[in-house]
Amino acid sequence: MRSDPLEPGPGVPGLVDPGLTDPGIPDLYSGLPWWSVPFYWLALLVVVCSAISLVVLVVRAQIAISRAERGRGRHRDAGARASERDYLWVFVVPALNEEVTIADSVGRLALVEATHKRILVVNDGSDDRTGEILDGLRAGVPELTVLTRVAPNARQGKSEALNDAWRFLTHEILRSGPYAGWDPAKVIVTIVDADGRLDPAAAAIASHFEDERVGGVQALVRIYNRRGPLTWAQDVEFGVFGHVYQMGRKEWGISNMGGNGQFNRLAALNDVAIEDSRGNLGPWREGRLTEDQDIGLRIIRAGWRGSQSTTVTIHQQGLNSLRPLYRQRTRWAQGGWQSLDMAPSLARNRHVGLIARWDQFWYLMTPLIQAYLGLILALTVVLLATGTTRVHWSWPILLVIYALSILPSIVGVVFARRRFGLIGIIVSFLAGHAYVLYTWLIYPVVFHALFRQLGRRTSWTKTKREAIAATAG
Repeated sequence: MRSDPLEPGPGVPGLVDPGLTDPGIPDLYSGLPWWSVPFYWLALLVVVCSAISLVVLVVRAQIAISRAERGRGRHRDAGARASERDYLWVFVVPALNEEVTIADSVGRLALVEATHKRILVVNDGSDDRTGEILDGLRAGVPELTVLTRVAPNARQGKSEALNDAWRFLTHEILRSGPYAGWDPAKVIVTIVDADGRLDPAAAAIASHFEDERVGGVQALVRIYNRRGPLTWAQDVEFGVFGHVYQMGRKEWGISNMGGNGQFNRLAALNDVAIEDSRGNLGPWREGRLTEDQDIGLRIIRAGWRGSQSTTVTIHQQGLNSLRPLYRQRTRWAQGGWQSLDMAPSLARNRHVGLIARWDQFWYLMTPLIQAYLGLILALTVVLLATGTTRVHWSWPILLVIYALSILPSIVGVVFARRRFGLIGIIVSFLAGHAYVLYTWLIYPVVFHALFRQLGRRTSWTKTKREAIAATAG
């Protein structure tokens, strides 16, 4: 599952003031070389726009969460209008060498309260004990089907594994047996990574699909081994993504999919199915390093709505060390660079309003925005190191820098933690500063991903799981 570490605004070291020779704000860049001033003003404009975007999304997210809470109250009083019984729930688990977590994940899916469900595990050429463990689970989990991929088709990427599951669902499950002829509009395909622990009440997400225009719903992602600083920060990161960015976009219908815990209407997946280079049909595009982001954007572009749930959760493992974290986030960041090719078509998407289109465009420009701000930071260091300019700090300037480059992240953390008592706000405010350090720590992946993209390197190393006994919680 990915969150969106490349969202513009929060955690980005955007506004730096290297050229101030006069403490007044109107002369903010008066001491800089003349040729550099436009670049700094552009950086300031970008940071201000990102801050405004965040404020708008926070306000809209609060409205959406309040409406969702009122809606749950009405459903409790009058009974749920949507019933999980109306849907066939197909839980798809891509598995490549997942002997550490696969039994835990499948066991929890077996506990999901759904009348009609199938658990479809794609064993993508595993050479560890994954296949053996799955064979042992069959007797105790009657809903379980294992789709085994072998060479040369195996290990071609997650998109290819998911497409194989889609073809199996379409040509096998829905053509024979108890679910033959089931309406694709009533089939919900849920992606659960092999480390995922899905909420047993996950089928309550059916209420989102009451709206026939909704093609996908993302569950709220949490980190279950959030005991160390890095895993704590990842948990906060997913909280900000879900509560702020996703809920802020929910009413526009442009909440995107985030991988682990994404619920997609089969009819929507069918609408975006295309052929790959081998002539095989499938919704997911081959070679996409963030296939979740890609499928979500394409579903929205096709006219479906994307939604977010903050009540249905899925827990997954966080990474406890920097090296695998950098490797994972580099892949995610490169997926962001790949997604730039959809910016023109989404900017012309007549299925959503003008403001929503602008928000999506700004979202897709995130890699460019962060790379530009990083270059401005590098330029600042060069100017200071060479003595080209000097800094004369003042409290007004420091406050402006803090308000534009650090405070947005603080606001996001305070809102995402949703502890609005005095003590809760103070704790969240302080915790937000630690989160800012985390976002700066992983900032270099933007450039590493760019170099990989320019070099057309799309291979990646799978994230290694930690033993359940060491991370259970």
